[in-house]
Amino acid sequence: MSRNIKRVKEMSEPYVKQIIENEVGYIEFFHPAHNSLPGAVLAELAQTIIDAGTNNDIKVIVLKSGGERTFCAGASFTELININDAATGKVFFSGFANVINAMRKCPKFIIGRVQGKTVGGGVGLAASTDYCMASKFAAIKLSELNIGIGPFVVGPAIERKMGLSAMSQIAIDANTFYPAEWAKQKGLFTHVYESTEALDEAVKTTAEHLCTYNTEAILEMKKVFWKGTEDWDALLAERAAISGKLVLSDFTKEKLKTYK
Repeated sequence: MSRNIKRVKEMSEPYVKQIIENEVGYIEFFHPAHNSLPGAVLAELAQTIIDAGTNNDIKVIVLKSGGERTFCAGASFTELININDAATGKVFFSGFANVINAMRKCPKFIIGRVQGKTVGGGVGLAASTDYCMASKFAAIKLSELNIGIGPFVVGPAIERKMGLSAMSQIAIDANTFYPAEWAKQKGLFTHVYESTEALDEAVKTTAEHLCTYNTEAILEMKKVFWKGTEDWDALLAERAAISGKLVLSDFTKEKLKTYK
């Protein structure tokens, strides 16, 4: 099998993978449907982050996605459409909750590398990193209200990073992609770069520099950054239950039919 054919095959199947370079753990997720993530991929992503947090060979984590155009399109619509009871709905919406909580509890700095558009749960992932860097193509949108639910699970993470005003603006204006520069102004992104190449260079430089910091100081800073979120295991589970109930509403069922 040629290298190009092998690459095409890899890019047609979902994955979570990790590589370690110069004490930086690069965790990459991918799904061919614009990086919209099903439960299995979210579960693997959460566990990979947990494992990286205890890996002594890793001092700093970079969270990134495969592909060029989209960082993350949120949760899998294929799974969403097939939800028929509240219990299944809660489990489905707990996928992003588990990843966010894994990032929150991780004792190491997590740098976000956002190369393209990000929607719904993807915005929650970006907001849950400790330092998020993006390209100018990284527009963001919270589209959940369009289908009769809401960004309940990711809302706390987005509100924590951007403030209630900005979070409510993009939650209500569910049809609009907000540009990366706007997201930077609101505190989601620390830097916005003109190209993916420039983004990758900056992410590498930043991550490797952070590896020179005192790991004990990083752990204590993480505690400071996330102070007040100690109840998120329960809070995000409650939010997942709300979404799991709403997805069964007649309004949402009718909306989802248009996406089939």
